[in-house]
Amino acid sequence: MSTNESAAESAPASWREQAVARSLDSARLRAESRVQRFIDAAFDLLSEAELGKDFTVQDVVERSGQSLRSFYQHFGGKQELLLALFEESVRLTAEDLSERVREEQGALDRLHRFVVEYYKLCRPTAKVRGRKRAPLALAEYAQHLLTVNSEEATRAFAPLVSMFTDVFDEAVAAGAVRADLSQRRLVGVILETIMFNAFSSTIGGSGAEQDRGDPAEELWELILHGIGSGGSGPSGVQAAQAARRGR
Repeated sequence: MSTNESAAESAPASWREQAVARSLDSARLRAESRVQRFIDAAFDLLSEAELGKDFTVQDVVERSGQSLRSFYQHFGGKQELLLALFEESVRLTAEDLSERVREEQGALDRLHRFVVEYYKLCRPTAKVRGRKRAPLALAEYAQHLLTVNSEEATRAFAPLVSMFTDVFDEAVAAGAVRADLSQRRLVGVILETIMFNAFSSTIGGSGAEQDRGDPAEELWELILHGIGSGGSGPSGVQAAQAARRGR
């Protein structure tokens, strides 16, 4: 059993799981369905709302076609629903990225694919395969959660962190990434860099220059030259490219 599997087993239940667990086991499937309908309703309301506008519990109840009593049987309030919704969004993102990354054969290729694909998913117009795109309000909520409730943020991001850690560890084991850095800390730094670099054109005012190159690939080059096993100079680039070719 891997370290990530052990951590997953010992991790506290997600807010979605806690909502379902409030029902008896015999009613678990019905509870799963009711909880999912509340989550889907909240997702739709956030997607349709103008940025900065919010929804109420009553809005969610009406959109889901269920009762207020049923809502409070599964959620302690709106905050728990938002946490469940955010956790669901992160879980689906991790699953989608895992599918894409598995298409690559080499360890460095998989790391490269993760960085590029996650960057694209973090863009405001991103869409997960076969699913609705995450509303901008969830990006705002992520920043809020990271600022005011780091413990809940850590739990919510766990599926994505676990998945990326496996990809990163494989690249280290293959000699494509430096092994002298704190891997646990570096995983967080890279994920943070990707998430917030998606807004770099807004911060830097470089929107008009986007057609000069692929920003996702430019970010990958920036990350690779900092963590690549051969350093950031020309020899390091060649070593990393050789590692990709050699798989």
